[in-house]
Formats: sequence, C-alpha cells, structure tokens
Amino acid sequence: MNKVETMPAPVLPALPDDKWRREQRAFRALLPALLKTHRGQYVAVHEGQVAESGEDKLVVAGRAYAQFGYVPIYVSLVIEQPAVVRVPSPRPLHPRKLT
Repeated sequence: MNKVETMPAPVLPALPDDKWRREQRAFRALLPALLKTHRGQYVAVHEGQVAESGEDKLVVAGRAYAQFGYVPIYVSLVIEQPAVVRVPSPRPLHPRKLT
C-alpha cells in the first residue's frame, strides 16, 4: 500500500484592500440608513458615499461612471437580506474510477 504524504497548505499573500472592497464595506455600513431612504433601489457607492440611486442597476452604474470615470464603484440593491444565488456545478454522467 502506498503512503500518502500530507503537505502543509501554502502561505498565500493577503488580498489587497482595493477600492471596490472598501466601497462594498461602506455599502454594508450605510445599509441600515439606506433601508430607510433607498429601500428597493440600486445605489452606487463611490468614496464611501452614495453617488447615484435609482430603479435600474445599469442606469445607476452608467450615471456613476459618467460622473466619476471608469473607476471601481460598488452598485447594489438596497434590501435587508441579499438574494441567494445557486450555481449548479457540472457533474459527470458516469462516475470514473480512479486507478
């Protein structure tokens, strides 16, 4: 019988704290107030503040990009709980035996 050698997991560098992630965190921090003022609307967050809002995500994003240029901007729907998206994974029709 062959012995399986277990190797330690590699040490990965920390993810950069990029602008998009900062805007996402700002959206989450603003969410309680946004639920009172923008519930059911899309908002674009730039520099930690709501830059645009409206009913259509693409229109909101387009207005924000027109105003600030093509920079990372976080656009999301203001709702209490995010929608759960299920993405199925492809599975083989016939399982293979590993030899």
